[in-house]
Amino acid sequence: MRIRWHSDRLDTNQLSDRAVQVQSLTHRYGNRLALDSVSFDVSASEIFGFLGPNGSGKTTLFRILSTLIRPQSGSVHVLGFDVVRDQADVRKHIGVVFQAPSLDKMLTARENLMHQGHLYGICGAELKDRINDSLSRVGLLDRADQRVSGFSGGMRRRVEIAKGLLHRPRLLILDEPSTGLDPSARIDLWSQLTELQSRDGMTILLTTHLMDEADRCSRLAILDHGQLVACDTPAAMKDRIGGDVITLNSRKPETIQQTIRQKLSLESELLDGSVRIERRNGHELVPQLIEALPGLVDSVSVGKPTLEDVFIQATGKSFKDEDALISAPSH
Repeated sequence: MRIRWHSDRLDTNQLSDRAVQVQSLTHRYGNRLALDSVSFDVSASEIFGFLGPNGSGKTTLFRILSTLIRPQSGSVHVLGFDVVRDQADVRKHIGVVFQAPSLDKMLTARENLMHQGHLYGICGAELKDRINDSLSRVGLLDRADQRVSGFSGGMRRRVEIAKGLLHRPRLLILDEPSTGLDPSARIDLWSQLTELQSRDGMTILLTTHLMDEADRCSRLAILDHGQLVACDTPAAMKDRIGGDVITLNSRKPETIQQTIRQKLSLESELLDGSVRIERRNGHELVPQLIEALPGLVDSVSVGKPTLEDVFIQATGKSFKDEDALISAPSH
């Protein structure tokens, strides 16, 4: 049952299990619609991800949740505070890790955090204790007095997270946290995030365009052209596809699609030059397909649904192709 608001400020006791609530959020840049009536809730102590290709609205949503820009329409409440009316309160209780590096490489990890602490009015023994605690949480206390310039990309990202944790926020927001990290560093990063969630009960929001990263989230919102096309646990999203995904590759995909419809009375989907069929126990159908399509099939694969398949089902297009299309320069 959806709660209706009866006052300017939310009843934080009533919403103690909700870290974020977004209702009918819409935002434009000129004629371009960046967010189109987006609504979702984030429960306390979960890792909630926003998955989408470039241009899907992830960055705009990140900027609104972190109070960098004001929403034009709709409402956004973070930890019971309105991001417009209670902006200062929101900022006190959130930690933000940007995609772009924000460290001074000529300073040590400790010095970077010291300057961050001064921005929050923290000083003296309290700041020293908090710096040690934050660096300990990300496993870098033994490197506290070394210059950041000598750190690997993964270590620098951990210092960024330590900065975001310095004022002990209840909510941590990260924009594309794995950008520029190698696979080993990404594994280390996720170990840190899951520990913050499980040990400290911290709520974590992150944007990503990586399918394997999205699969690690407690729940996931999939965005496409500013619209929220799916929101659930990754497992539940994949389960809704209802079976296996069979992919047929051929130099004549249209002929395959037509033949499958005529001979087997099956509907299929043509995507990126391949023919897709969603079916339970897909391996049982493969022999029938090969027999019905002599000489037409170059290769066939059967697999369990992925988040890529969820995106295709929700939007009718490939996630990778959509990302490439939006990223390509216009002429």
